[in-house]
Amino acid sequence: MGAVRPWHIIVLVVVLILLFGAKRLPDAARALGRSMRIIKAETKGLQDDDVDAKAEAQSGREPLRGEIADNQPSPAPRVDPVDHARER
Repeated sequence: MGAVRPWHIIVLVVVLILLFGAKRLPDAARALGRSMRIIKAETKGLQDDDVDAKAEAQSGREPLRGEIADNQPSPAPRVDPVDHARER
């Protein structure tokens, strides 16, 4: 029931020729091919950028330097976020 038969393709081609004309179909197919090539190149570029960014992030990490004072309490916040939200 869901299989595409040869007569389905023939009917589709006839309908497309009737709608767009025989002259415009090759131009439309050419434009579609160009668009697909552009999309493919852009997605490949995005994937390459992701790989480069991950490699840069991995190599750019450095350990913290200096001394961390764990025995000192952290300073109190200057503005209480809860009160600040209530004021709005």
